[in-house]
Amino acid sequence: MQTLTVTSKGQITVKKEVLRHLGVKPGDKILLDLAPDGNVVLKAAPHEQHGIETIFGIFHDPDRAPVSIEEMNKVIADSWAGKR
Repeated sequence: MQTLTVTSKGQITVKKEVLRHLGVKPGDKILLDLAPDGNVVLKAAPHEQHGIETIFGIFHDPDRAPVSIEEMNKVIADSWAGKR
């Protein structure tokens, strides 16, 4: 068990060993849960994804075969020709 010191501002510093155990790095967030028995539970918050990475794979269907470039081009050409 580790002992942490509370500053005059009511803050504590969590040791690097604890942060490593949680798998968090500078800038990451930590969730704190107040248990009914008076204990506190710390957990690493899930990483939030931003930007284009968040949409990768949203249309992926593992039960459907991949579409070839040729098939994509045909659908696009048919669409421009008013066939779809």
